[in-house]
Amino acid sequence: MKNTPVFLPTTPDEAHRLGWDTMDVILVTGDAYIDSPLIGVSVIGKVLIDAGYRVGIIAQPDLNTDQDIKRLGEPRLFWGITAGCIDSMVANYTPLKKKRRSDDYTPGGKNERRPDRATIAYTNLIRRYRRNSRPIILGGIEASLRRIAHYDFWDNKVRRSILFDSKADMIVYGMGEKTVCELADCLNRGDDATRIRGLCYISKNKIDGYTALPSFEEASSSKKAFTEMFSTFYSNNDPIKGKGLYQGHGDRYLVQTPPQNIPGIKEIDRIYDLDYARDVHPYYKTRGKVKAIETIQFSISTHRGCLGECNFCSIAVHEGRIVVSRSTASILREAGIIAGHPEFKGYIQDLGGPTANMYAIQCKKMIKQGPCRDRRCIFPKVCSGLNVDHSSLLNLLKEIRKIRGVKKVFVASGIRYDLVLADKAFGMAYLEEIVKHHVSGQMKIAPEHTEEKVLKKMGKPGPGMLTEFREKFYALTKSFDKRQFLTYYLIAAHPGCTENDMRRCRDFTRKRLNTIPEQVQIFTPTPCTYSTLMYYTGYDPFNEEPLFVEKDVLKKQRQKNLITGNAKAVK
Repeated sequence: MKNTPVFLPTTPDEAHRLGWDTMDVILVTGDAYIDSPLIGVSVIGKVLIDAGYRVGIIAQPDLNTDQDIKRLGEPRLFWGITAGCIDSMVANYTPLKKKRRSDDYTPGGKNERRPDRATIAYTNLIRRYRRNSRPIILGGIEASLRRIAHYDFWDNKVRRSILFDSKADMIVYGMGEKTVCELADCLNRGDDATRIRGLCYISKNKIDGYTALPSFEEASSSKKAFTEMFSTFYSNNDPIKGKGLYQGHGDRYLVQTPPQNIPGIKEIDRIYDLDYARDVHPYYKTRGKVKAIETIQFSISTHRGCLGECNFCSIAVHEGRIVVSRSTASILREAGIIAGHPEFKGYIQDLGGPTANMYAIQCKKMIKQGPCRDRRCIFPKVCSGLNVDHSSLLNLLKEIRKIRGVKKVFVASGIRYDLVLADKAFGMAYLEEIVKHHVSGQMKIAPEHTEEKVLKKMGKPGPGMLTEFREKFYALTKSFDKRQFLTYYLIAAHPGCTENDMRRCRDFTRKRLNTIPEQVQIFTPTPCTYSTLMYYTGYDPFNEEPLFVEKDVLKKQRQKNLITGNAKAVK
């Protein structure tokens, strides 16, 4: 790509230096502007520039004046709004609804720049100071996961689609590179964009051939209707089988076109081969250190999507259930670029994705026919139809270590130990490679719990696999004479989990894992997950049986304290 700016312009002077008098698209984000292939808004900006459009960016605009939002003028085609890499309510509040003091994506680290419900706040800001402006298009994880009627933990009620609450024009949902380029082309030609895949919009009419969801009014007044709504929505979330949907909101309809098609290897490679600065933009750098850059700057994403479908995780809805992997050549090119960066000290901080060892693991049936609707790929056990093969990842790790200037490549993304154990041909060779060359003292794994009945509600494998993997890890660590440890990520107060379950989990971790876990988080109900559905309705949607849900704030904290060893709190 020629003449592409390293940073997207964020001031008029930067735009003028590029010879730009106007912008085709202006992006607004709740994070400081980090130009990186791991930051969604940066990727969207770069693919639009690659498609021939002029794109500027405004990060964390001041809501009290028009100084920031008017800085780049009026876009010719549309405004693009994202709350940032994290849902703004998750970024701003703990699972106990206490205000967070710090924000890794804000200069200086103080949580004082990202508003609550940032997507709505930024839309209102534009409407206030830019009346009769160009279309406002929402994107990012906050808008994507709130695109239909959804349970909101912070309001403790079912809210409307964020498109109605924000009064924006459209949502680009999921991984939106292809959709946003098609949308820009459509608007540039003056054509109707409502048939583009991966969009949500508001209509006065039902759409022929689309599937009806229970209306907002029905879903907000009946938990049975809410469950039906979510189940239909979830099962239409893949691009192969997924149908268009519509949902009544009063006398209008939220319309969701079918999911965007899966990108091919050449498409995904092109996205990551674009020119990224891998740094915080100087305009925002002067305001203070952005902590997130420490892990983002020299990390590499190998794939997107997740086969796991953990009930508490939103990746399956936002990124998809089909793993899309980059080519080895593309990843090695990026590693070479990183190695030549003036600030690179020889350490790639992470090589992975939502799960580190799902790279190049696919099901041929899934690619052709879409994910199965009556079973999951790796729960309750790894499907025999899934090609669990770590050989491609194993070769990638060996090749990347050969790059001049690379001293160490860490695999900091979580590893699915059930996949390692299921790969009889290359699983142990992969684990040996990781233990010998790619652990930074601690390897992260996420069993989430140790009690079978709680794990079943989470969609996670049983404790037997955990202990088997642990034994293999420490045997290899000892054989290489290394001092390395496993770090266990656990969840307290998940639907179905009682204090007695946490006590048994505590006993298991002390006796069987020989540790007192520190990485324990209290379950946070986020939109569009089955665990949130359980939290809201109080029953298991898979068998329609009632289940215990802890909703008392002090008792949630007590569940966490039981396992972390806070003696004062568990008397």
